[in-house]
Amino acid sequence: MALRLIQLSDIHFGFEDPAALEAATAYVRETPFDLLAITGDITQLGADPEFAAAAAWLSTLPGPRLATPGNHDTPWAGLAERLTAAWARYDRSISPLVERHFTAPGLKVRSINSARGWQVRLNWSKGHVSRGQAAHAADALASAPHERKVVVVHHPLMEIPGGPMTGRVRGGVHAAERLTLAGADLILSGHVHTPFVQALPFGDHRTFAVGAGTLSRRLRGEPPGFNVIDIRGDDLIVSAMAWDGTRLQLAHAWEVKLRPLAAIGAGA
Repeated sequence: MALRLIQLSDIHFGFEDPAALEAATAYVRETPFDLLAITGDITQLGADPEFAAAAAWLSTLPGPRLATPGNHDTPWAGLAERLTAAWARYDRSISPLVERHFTAPGLKVRSINSARGWQVRLNWSKGHVSRGQAAHAADALASAPHERKVVVVHHPLMEIPGGPMTGRVRGGVHAAERLTLAGADLILSGHVHTPFVQALPFGDHRTFAVGAGTLSRRLRGEPPGFNVIDIRGDDLIVSAMAWDGTRLQLAHAWEVKLRPLAAIGAGA
């Protein structure tokens, strides 16, 4: 069975790259896919006009669509709201237009919100995945023994060697191991604005963390871009597309082997 996911991330409406976003939008509209996954930071400051622009854009895209919020999707100007209703604006504007969980023949996808409106540490923009969140997602994946299993989250659960910044996800290592043992094939994330593919160091080493770049002007050593993820049998092909100022081009490509479908559910 062949599956295709398109992964967009860190658009940061309010500080988006208009040309790169337009090119990515055209690609999404013209390319057949099974799921469009958006891995957080849809807005820059969590402001109402930014959410309105994001919602208008989402309404023009084909489906199915699944998204998870990022740390920038809380209201940065409004401490009280961030403390008491961190996701109210996201839920009003974005949630009606996207799914949080998705199932199709051969595919099961779960989202985890790793962002927080506040935390008991100075840099609350870093991630946190509770044991309850990890268990809930792992249990859902373990119940689908004959499907490709994907998790969508904003922060990389484990640090990326050579990455431009850290995620410092509290509970991230535990979550990564728990999801691996549940048979997750892919854990899609954003946040670091850099595309990557990394095998997680648990079980059979056949669970892959996949990060996408940004479609904003907040660049960290890579041009704006997004991922096209193809699963063809046991083959995973991740193509990182980049906007070079004139056109989209292939910037990076990874091809790795997933665990055979027959092994899923038998324990990683």
